Amino acid sequence: MNVILIVSDTFRYDHLGCYGNEWIRTPNLDSFAEKAIVFDRAYTASFPTVPHRHDLYTGRYTFVYSEWAPLPRNELVLAQILRQSGCVTQLIVDTPHILKDGYNYDRGFDGWLWIRGQEGDRYMTSPREVKLPCNPSKLRYGARTVTQYLRNVSLRQRESDYFVAQTMTAAIKWLELNYDQHEKFFLHVDTFDPHEPWDPPRWYVDMYDPEYEGEEVTYPVYGPCDYLSEEELNHCRALYAGEVTLVDRWIGMLLEKIEDLGLLEDTAIIFTSDHGFYHGEHGLIGKSIIQPMAAGSSALYEEVAHIPLIIYHPDMKGGRRCGALVQPQDITATILEILEAKTPVVMHGRSLLPLLRGEEVPWRDFAVTSPSIIHGPVAGQRITVTTHDWAFIYAGQVEDALRDNPGRKANFERLEKVAGKIKNELYNLRKDPREEKNVFEEEREVAEELHRKLVDFLREVGTEEQHLKYWIKI
Repeated sequence: MNVILIVSDTFRYDHLGCYGNEWIRTPNLDSFAEKAIVFDRAYTASFPTVPHRHDLYTGRYTFVYSEWAPLPRNELVLAQILRQSGCVTQLIVDTPHILKDGYNYDRGFDGWLWIRGQEGDRYMTSPREVKLPCNPSKLRYGARTVTQYLRNVSLRQRESDYFVAQTMTAAIKWLELNYDQHEKFFLHVDTFDPHEPWDPPRWYVDMYDPEYEGEEVTYPVYGPCDYLSEEELNHCRALYAGEVTLVDRWIGMLLEKIEDLGLLEDTAIIFTSDHGFYHGEHGLIGKSIIQPMAAGSSALYEEVAHIPLIIYHPDMKGGRRCGALVQPQDITATILEILEAKTPVVMHGRSLLPLLRGEEVPWRDFAVTSPSIIHGPVAGQRITVTTHDWAFIYAGQVEDALRDNPGRKANFERLEKVAGKIKNELYNLRKDPREEKNVFEEEREVAEELHRKLVDFLREVGTEEQHLKYWIKI
């Protein structure tokens, strides 16, 4: 048996037709879902990009002891475990953050290929002058990142030159050379799209906003979206939708090649993402308010915390849905079981194979999503606890953290000036799926029960007291 894991960065679950979207074209992933099992309640755990990959590679909730940082040298990771079991491992990636600057997420793979140039990757030095798509005051990091990105893509001519196209083509080439060469293989394909900057071929944008003539805010400043006109915000949605359809098109080509090679008979295929993105919901655009890498200063609502997860297994009946609360750690455990690899280290996830078989088995009754908590809640970090009925967004003991870390007070005050008062929030997802009415005060008993579950969870996953102390009171 083989496993192909496809991770598409910043892909909102509700922008797929199989999750109910009716205005964005995603025919290939929707067709794939008809052959697979769709998980309706999958949630990211450690947030954002790099911490999520850390979770995937270790099967652990890494936000309780790590942050946005290189892969720790002392941790045994998925590719190493699989290699020890006799599995050939390959990484094909255009997501820059897990490889650049010594982040070392290629560690343990038999082979790896990095498609260069995404986002601010220090790749091209020409042309010296580029034309920005909008006023730099509207761009995240000002002109810096988008300027570097425009240099990186300056030689692009055809759709096949776009990053997701290059990445999926590289995966296709690898499969053509390797599909019948190994007893078992693990292929991880990781694409940064539909992450910003949003610049799909023009015909994809014209599918969704053909009459627009204003500035194109391809990498908007994260935070309150009131600096954008309604037309600009709507065009941001169209740019992102175009990226989604572009990603779907090229993942579809990879899926077609998998079928052509006869791999559907002995290969499990997993599609997922690390988090979503706000496009005006809750008055926000982006996924956080303050940077750089803590990235946890806005509440992690459904649009960001809820992720797509679609799994095909040749021995399991497809075309089904599963409502269990699942997280990336479970993906890791599933890959290990499918590939019959034993791990000597403790992992926090559970294999999804019983759910894939349709078995009625007890499962977790809540999911936890969080940025790193190792610096305390002084950058606005909040932990989201999601059940089938509720979403509890917990701010921790900010005053205690600021007392212990007075140097961060100015940063926190700047955050509150932008975001408003950092507070606890509670939403009834059955009655209020868009999380518009905070019922924390009215339903405080529910919040307190979810808080107790959270504290027990943080202890169970080994949170050190120096980090736990800011989260034990409500």
